[in-house]
Amino acid sequence: MSESILSSLNESQKVAASHIDGSLLILAGAGSGKTKTITTRLAYLISIGIDPSSILTLTFTNKAAKEMQHRAFSMIKSSSTMPLLCTFHKFGLLFLKFHITQLNRKNNFIIIDTDDKKRILKSIDKEITTAVVASEISKYKNSILSPAEAKSAAQLKLYVQIADIYEKYENYLHENNLVDFDDLLLLPYKILEQNKTLCEQTSQQYRYIMVDEYQDTNELQYRLLKKLCTSHNNICVVGDDDQSIYGWRGATIKNILNFAEIFDNTTVIKLEHNYRSTDTILEHANQLIEHNRDRMGKKLIGTKTKGNSIKVYESQDENEETRKICEDIHKLIQKGVSPKDIAILFRVNALSRSLEEGFNKARIHYQLVGGMKFYERSEIKDLIAYFRVLTNKNDNFSIKRIINKPKRGIGKTTIDKLDEKSTQSEISIFNIINSSTPDELSAIVGKKNARTLKVFVASIMDLEDTIAESKMRFLDSFEDTFDFRASFDNLPDGYERQANIDEFFGYIRDYFIQNPHLELEDFLNEIALESEQDSLTNEAVSMMSIHASKGLEYKHLFIIGLEEGFFPIIGDGSDIEEERRLGYVAITRAMDELTLSFVHSRFYKGKRTQLLKSRFLSESGLIKGCLTIQKQSGYKKGDLVNHKIFGMGRVQKSVNAGKEYKLTINFGGTHRDILSSFVEKI
Repeated sequence: MSESILSSLNESQKVAASHIDGSLLILAGAGSGKTKTITTRLAYLISIGIDPSSILTLTFTNKAAKEMQHRAFSMIKSSSTMPLLCTFHKFGLLFLKFHITQLNRKNNFIIIDTDDKKRILKSIDKEITTAVVASEISKYKNSILSPAEAKSAAQLKLYVQIADIYEKYENYLHENNLVDFDDLLLLPYKILEQNKTLCEQTSQQYRYIMVDEYQDTNELQYRLLKKLCTSHNNICVVGDDDQSIYGWRGATIKNILNFAEIFDNTTVIKLEHNYRSTDTILEHANQLIEHNRDRMGKKLIGTKTKGNSIKVYESQDENEETRKICEDIHKLIQKGVSPKDIAILFRVNALSRSLEEGFNKARIHYQLVGGMKFYERSEIKDLIAYFRVLTNKNDNFSIKRIINKPKRGIGKTTIDKLDEKSTQSEISIFNIINSSTPDELSAIVGKKNARTLKVFVASIMDLEDTIAESKMRFLDSFEDTFDFRASFDNLPDGYERQANIDEFFGYIRDYFIQNPHLELEDFLNEIALESEQDSLTNEAVSMMSIHASKGLEYKHLFIIGLEEGFFPIIGDGSDIEEERRLGYVAITRAMDELTLSFVHSRFYKGKRTQLLKSRFLSESGLIKGCLTIQKQSGYKKGDLVNHKIFGMGRVQKSVNAGKEYKLTINFGGTHRDILSSFVEKI
């Protein structure tokens, strides 16, 4: 059986999939069948008798997890036990359900999303921009910094203030038994760090670990993986250093570049045969990425035909650019091409404005990937808040959101009084309303509001009893109790909102039909883990940022905005090598036909700006240009070299120095800076 599982793989894929013990790095180029390889390896391990419950496979998106589950499980139908295959955050959630008590927390915690997080932070401090505070706190958590450590490290007044907000935010989460997305990784790490016995047991439980898209891991994820490998070295990671494009959100390319140094006796296997794109597309993608020096080095090898030449559109402005693309798409659709096989990518989200306007005029149906998510719509967030209160009476944040939705005459002043009383008494708002006598509650909020709030809380309690009896009947009872859907009857966008509510209720019903043993709390945690790409439909031309396109492929692809300042983004804080990796990712999304577009001017941020064409057009060999970048060094980090006097050493760093390179080399523990002309590669 094990041999038949490997039969559809090429030689490199077979070697990777049949590797059993020890650390393994599968360096998988774009379109090289990495998902097929890692899922086959999972099936192979089980086919040779390895206990499925000892295998843990981690991914970054629910979509990737579901695809891998489908592929792997179809190969191992005979197995009675299925291995754990999920996202990092889902693993963290499952771990916390069992072990969060180690931190003196209850396991009926609720996950908050980004919007919830910002609302909480805004309630703590209205002076500093919430997005800035949220981003900094996320960085602190992913760097494993406590509020005290963040405060100690802060030198500017702004960061001292943010560290103070961080401390209050953490206290709020703890008091209301909430966790944010970063906590789903940070808290498991803390538990494993402080409990050595549990760390050893968990590592023994998962004897074989596989990680997809390893180039996208951050410091915290790397540290968590190290904890899981405490008792063994059986970790297999698959990724592509040339597709590391999330540095801005904490991903660190050093995790994949240094993998072989961090994990002993690592086997490195390169998957270089591309099954997605034509030879022409691959040729120009290879030319572009060769300009990066900080890479392990590989070259995509085509398996398809040469294909059509890549088109480069030059336009005066964004309107002309859009017209050309609309005309091309009309022709493709008239030829019978499905809209789902067409996509337009851009580096800067603001560039979508002219595209959307042009597509609407041309009557081309499109979907903007990365727009407002379904679960971020206010009416849906209100429903989720109701359901959170049903599962957690201590959730002050959610109770404050719904206490006047639909409107029942409870204003901000009343909510503030209840919030203040809750803080003073250390009792949740719900329990204050529920446990107070009518007179006691009237003293806080007034007689009329007291009556309204008592009815509100009683309704919640009744619904709690209903859901215990029947999850299906609960949904009908909810609408009968609160008239939530009816409250949108007379609003201008009421029909759309009610359609969203209907869709949400339909999804819940289907969820409980498919998972009758799960509870409302499980549903809430599940939808909190939804990601952008999970909601893609197949009925329209896709329009998205290059970041959102990662992992996708299209037969006909357009990339717009290839101008200096737009792609690549240049200036303070930008990383030209990461920008170039974005270019590589964008080009390799194309299967059959690719069009790149640049303009001489764009209307941007209120004024028309004159632009120069992107250096990536010349670096990829598509046009002649004056911007040239020195190609990749003949020496890269990790290379073994020999020096006449110092002997054998390993390159730690390579930096451009005129016509050659200055190398930092480790000679048996002594680091020396040597010019490349004085050494030779072994």
